[in-house]
Amino acid sequence: MLIYKIFRADEWAMLQSEGETTGAPIDVTDGYIHFSTAQTVAETAAKYFAGIDGLVLLAVETEGLTPLKWEPARKDVLFPHLYRKLTMQDVLWAKPLPRVDGMHQFPNLA
Repeated sequence: MLIYKIFRADEWAMLQSEGETTGAPIDVTDGYIHFSTAQTVAETAAKYFAGIDGLVLLAVETEGLTPLKWEPARKDVLFPHLYRKLTMQDVLWAKPLPRVDGMHQFPNLA
């Protein structure tokens, strides 16, 4: 199963240059890296990244990704949380997340 992480351009650049990251500021504060599913990632973008350009959407395969925990968050929906650094080896693909008419445009996640 694929899960998704939205990064600002500078966060993505840091992961690429250093090979690993503890995540965005919210991830560092919470002590784990927040991910979304295909069903929740658009809501995540709208809630936390509204009006922000230059975002990058990362896809990560859950199989073999440890320690990954599914924990309740918004509306008691289970969200994947990674309790270690995210590495470039974890990233299956990364794609730009452009805004059109104020809304982030997602690639096909099916």
